[in-house]
Amino acid sequence: MTEYRRVLLDGSVVETVRDGDELVAGDGRRVKAEEATHLPPVVPSKVIAVHLNHRSRVAEFGAALPAAPTYFHKPTSALNAHRGVVVRPEGCKWLNYEGEVAIVIGRTARNISRAEAGRYIAGYTVANDYGLHDFRDTDAGSMLRVKGSDTLCPLGPGLVTDWDFHGKRLRTRVNGAVVQDGSTDEMTWDMHYLVADIARTITLYAGDVLLSGTPAHSRPVRPGDVVEVEVEGLGRLSNHIVSGPTAVRTDLGAQPSESEEVLSTALGGDWEFRGIRSPERRPPERRPPTR
Repeated sequence: MTEYRRVLLDGSVVETVRDGDELVAGDGRRVKAEEATHLPPVVPSKVIAVHLNHRSRVAEFGAALPAAPTYFHKPTSALNAHRGVVVRPEGCKWLNYEGEVAIVIGRTARNISRAEAGRYIAGYTVANDYGLHDFRDTDAGSMLRVKGSDTLCPLGPGLVTDWDFHGKRLRTRVNGAVVQDGSTDEMTWDMHYLVADIARTITLYAGDVLLSGTPAHSRPVRPGDVVEVEVEGLGRLSNHIVSGPTAVRTDLGAQPSESEEVLSTALGGDWEFRGIRSPERRPPERRPPTR
């Protein structure tokens, strides 16, 4: 396996290869991995994520899986990196971590079979598919602001090639305490299936990212928390939660909400009515258009 990392070195974006605890640039310059300013390991044209996939999360929600996976889109403006700050906007409180494995495409893929899919994968990296559930009432279908707000897609620290995704442990920690503990063997649809499925109708280009789903126990975090996602063989992605810097505008658009739909998703198996009844839905508060 080889691990590639994109970092800032002397003010420039540099591709490096990890050599022990150092990163080596093509011109021979070296920097300690712990001292480097990391960037996302790839520059995708799109980031696509699967909804439910890990069996432990399905069981936690008492959900029924569809016959085939469903997906949502995270805009590339949400990209973040190892040790980058993750912003919970002022006026919001339901920001959840979701530790995941990210698939990185290596060459253009369109209408390929599951058996062929591995040949189109450049490698894998660690991801944290944060969700700002305060907007779930208004964006429940697209999840655009829930999953696509700025900073909510950290990837890294590096891109690892020739990694066998079978039987790998995935753990998320908050302030050092393990809060998610799962395995890639929990996945209903594996990496090759996801790539081939998406490529039936959407052309995937080199650098594109597919997020493969999270295990049980996604929960809210608060400003000041340090969240780490560790995947066996891929490394550890660390991010610090911060507040602000500005509040969500209140003079237009749907406002952050705290309905049962929001609470039931953010709190997962800890929601007080889990297994008793479905959450009650209510339309989000909206500000009328101004002229």
